[in-house]
Amino acid sequence: MLIEKTLLEQFNINEIEIQRRMELFKLTQGELDLLAAQQPIIEQHLDSLVAKFYDKQTQFDEIALLIGDADTLQRLRNAQRRYIQELFSGHYDNAYVNSRLRIGLVHKRIGVEPKLYLSASCTLKYLVEDVLIEHIANPAELPQVLRALDKLISFDTALVFDTYIGTLLSAVENAKKRMETYARELEEKSKILSAHAERDPLTELYNKRAMQRTIMRELNAAIRRKSYLSVIYIDVNKFKFINDTFGHAKGDEVLQTLGQAITESCRTSDFPCRIGGDEFCVILPEASRATALHIGDRIEAAFTTAYPEYSISIGICVTGNESFVSANELIEGADKAMYEAKQQS
Repeated sequence: MLIEKTLLEQFNINEIEIQRRMELFKLTQGELDLLAAQQPIIEQHLDSLVAKFYDKQTQFDEIALLIGDADTLQRLRNAQRRYIQELFSGHYDNAYVNSRLRIGLVHKRIGVEPKLYLSASCTLKYLVEDVLIEHIANPAELPQVLRALDKLISFDTALVFDTYIGTLLSAVENAKKRMETYARELEEKSKILSAHAERDPLTELYNKRAMQRTIMRELNAAIRRKSYLSVIYIDVNKFKFINDTFGHAKGDEVLQTLGQAITESCRTSDFPCRIGGDEFCVILPEASRATALHIGDRIEAAFTTAYPEYSISIGICVTGNESFVSANELIEGADKAMYEAKQQS
């Protein structure tokens, strides 16, 4: 069962942390007790304080637009009453801190910018100070009360901004994770699309585009290694007759069978391709003529086992390991050898 963390837990705030923060702001228990002692004065003028606060706040168009309707304004008035009461409640514990963290969270969610919050906080402080200045009976006590109030509101503001900043960082982190996920998904889709773009949909062999890219790469590698590079060209004999007599579905079946025969007969390092129509080729890195002939025989045997009534023609061209022809010459040589084999069949 997933248990949602409280705001205190999310921000790692416990009683020890609360005490440490109090010490950072030099906010003593004596000052907190002094504020609590002013509760009767504040309660007596609470409604007036809230009314004056929102009279001043709604003078700003930005704030008035955020507040919106009368129902929202009334909810905000009630929340502000509680906030002021808590300042002088005498209880500055976990519940107090959690309420301040929630204020920051709510303000961030409804789109109150930090400058607006700070402005409102200053306005409230000045209004409360006016009440205290007017009604505290002991003039010598007044500076201590005002100083304590200033420290406590600063303490509150720090908590509010913890949630402001924490929410922003969380949003940035979530956005980063979403972008990373999107990038991974995009990369996977790109790989899939790239793979599809280089595959023949009927036989799932490499297509002509992939063959042209691969042969250039393998030829350069063969030149560097001073090794052999062979190409096998394959063509189905009388393929037009098969299509015309038995239909294109049968022709596709023959091509798929030949593609499977090529795949099963090749080494893992070879690149079987369908050039188009009934023409296939295989690029064989580090393969001498003897190796290419052996693979060609295996392809022919696999195909004729599946279709003894049909035949294929095979041509082979080899380059390396000392002198090399161009990629086009290699392909044309294999194509020419295949054509000569077909003439003799």
